[in-house]
Amino acid sequence: MTEIQTPTPRDAFELLMAGNQRFVAGTPEHPNQDAIRRTEIAPSQQPFAVLFGCSDSRLAAEIIFDRGLGDLFVVRTAGHVAGTEVLGSIEFGVSVLNAPLVVVLGHDSCGAVAAACSALENGQTPGGFVRDVVERVTPSVLAARASGREKAEEILAEHIENTVDLLLERSRVLAERVAAGRLGVVGLSYRLADGSAQLVASRGLDAAVPAAS
Repeated sequence: MTEIQTPTPRDAFELLMAGNQRFVAGTPEHPNQDAIRRTEIAPSQQPFAVLFGCSDSRLAAEIIFDRGLGDLFVVRTAGHVAGTEVLGSIEFGVSVLNAPLVVVLGHDSCGAVAAACSALENGQTPGGFVRDVVERVTPSVLAARASGREKAEEILAEHIENTVDLLLERSRVLAERVAAGRLGVVGLSYRLADGSAQLVASRGLDAAVPAAS
């Protein structure tokens, strides 16, 4: 498989999605997972994408996108909620490691989204620091409902898109690179049953978001 040495945002997006298509089809190539690759990248890393996803155990990034060592700079939190540590990690992947693509990865049956919906309906929120996660997801649920989007997949898409916009609103590093055409930021919604990742938001990348069905 041919790898692109200096990928553009579009190259990186296509490379990532090609891997997901192989995973869905059951024909993974398991690139960059051998001893040669391990030795090759030991001195330094040059990932082609920063992946900010939910911590759900079913979203193992290198597996569902059929990638290997040194390909993805992965940051994960429950419900892909973004605090300062997350923003700093993503900025590191972009400004220091020069990754041309940032991906926000959400998924159906997300516990954090479900908990936020439940909290709004019955007024009960979890204890401990889980409450903080739920409270950070709640604005997305409210925004979706305010626009008449009540279905679970619509609420999820709203939360993913809100996270994409939040990254660009809070990080000047990301916003400036997108404006300069050096970075793409996309939101993907992963389907647990079939393993496919669907585009729901795109910034700085001329990728068409499918119309809601």
